[in-house]
Amino acid sequence: MDKELIIEKYSINAKTFNMRNLNKYRGIIMGFIILAGIAMLTGCTNKEIVAPCLTGHTFGFLGGLLHGFIAPFDLIAMLFRDDVTVYAPNNNGAWYAFGFLIGSGGWGFFGGNRSSRKKG
Repeated sequence: MDKELIIEKYSINAKTFNMRNLNKYRGIIMGFIILAGIAMLTGCTNKEIVAPCLTGHTFGFLGGLLHGFIAPFDLIAMLFRDDVTVYAPNNNGAWYAFGFLIGSGGWGFFGGNRSSRKKG
């Protein structure tokens, strides 16, 4: 092969590196950069030691229901105090989670019927 053909074949010119193609993928590139930054920052977080929290009373369905009701207030209190949590680490699993979901209004059981009324 001729040396000029090889250089021409593997060189980057205006046709192969088009700015319009780069602009098309700008959102994907920025999303990847943001996700990579978040991944790097979360690697620096402290680990919570939960062993002392797992002793004592185990919360079940009713405890989850109560914690779901008071979750918005706990969330506000978490901003100012380190000893307040929204979700109890000492729970019995699925029943606590189900009670918490219902108590927090996750499925709209306690939402009332105003939103379902038809106007007109």
